[in-house]
Amino acid sequence: MKWISVVGARPNFIKIAPFCRAVVDYNASKTGQLAPIEHLLVHTGQHYDDRMSKTFFTELNIPQADLNLNIGSGSHAEQVGKTMIAFEKVCLTQKPDLVIVVGDVNATAACSITAKKLGISVAHIEAGLRSGDRSMPEEINRLVTDSISDALMAPDEFAVENLLKEGHNPDSMQLSGNIMIDTLDRELAKVEALPLPNGLLPEKYVVITLHRPANVDCPEKLRALVDAIIAQADTGVQFFWPIHPRTKAKLEEFSLLSSLEASDITFAQPLGYHALLRLNLSAKAFLTDSGGLQEECCVLGTPCVTLRDNTERPVTLKEHGGTNVLSSIADLERNLQQALHSDRKPYRPKNWDGHTAPRMVDFLLEGNKAESLR
Repeated sequence: MKWISVVGARPNFIKIAPFCRAVVDYNASKTGQLAPIEHLLVHTGQHYDDRMSKTFFTELNIPQADLNLNIGSGSHAEQVGKTMIAFEKVCLTQKPDLVIVVGDVNATAACSITAKKLGISVAHIEAGLRSGDRSMPEEINRLVTDSISDALMAPDEFAVENLLKEGHNPDSMQLSGNIMIDTLDRELAKVEALPLPNGLLPEKYVVITLHRPANVDCPEKLRALVDAIIAQADTGVQFFWPIHPRTKAKLEEFSLLSSLEASDITFAQPLGYHALLRLNLSAKAFLTDSGGLQEECCVLGTPCVTLRDNTERPVTLKEHGGTNVLSSIADLERNLQQALHSDRKPYRPKNWDGHTAPRMVDFLLEGNKAESLR
């Protein structure tokens, strides 16, 4: 039996690491028996910068990709088209029984479409997430991928409900849990021993991460966001901002970087997984538009202000037990102040227990029996 797993961007790397280990563990348990899983890892190269890609493979001990498609940057159409062309050749050569796609990046939709057109079964890790906002490219990728996937592995009960409402067969689903938490639990002890960077003091800093087009592509919106952040940077806590390459380019293009550099905000290059997780362990709050950080903050109990109108991860919101609050720019001051005066309250939704990847492998091997939904 041959499986191909596809990764393309930073969140995928964090999610695929435990899945790769679970496949290795399964094969080890079948020593001397027939038909172990032949597992190939394909990296599309959507994140081609070493700071956004290579460091994650090293830190998380992910096996080197068996194939790298080297897609690189480009418009959404360019990335999807190039990925489909390149991945079709992989499928025709390797003839996998199953293609596993992860998350909601362009590679996810491109490779699922390509596999299905060739009659290959598709499994989706992180199925069922919905923001309800089809202006987000990621939302289109989620909808397309789930609509054609044979196995839908959902991270939470909200995602399962979304899939049921869309008419998917319950036997094709599993409430797998959040595979990112497998990685978090495995790496936590290692990360706790790391020092904080830049002289930061525990519970005395806010971490900023912003990269979504809705926040950084419009000059007027980004200018308002920069002004709001600068206005909050003098609140008795240090603001620490590891700048995504795309965001930095937009700040420079719109002539906004100099005003930020003149403020009290501390800047850094993009951080690896361990460094960012270490920051999360001791941060007073996160100001972000990242989906994965909403989840990590929820489990670690870190107050999180998400600069978005919606989220595909409602399970992380305060009203559902999490630590996350959605915020407009106009409400940033109020929401951030509330976060700064909030206590840590760790929360783990159902099956966010560090054992999601083995559940997924068992589910895929059992012919899509949705045991956790019975």
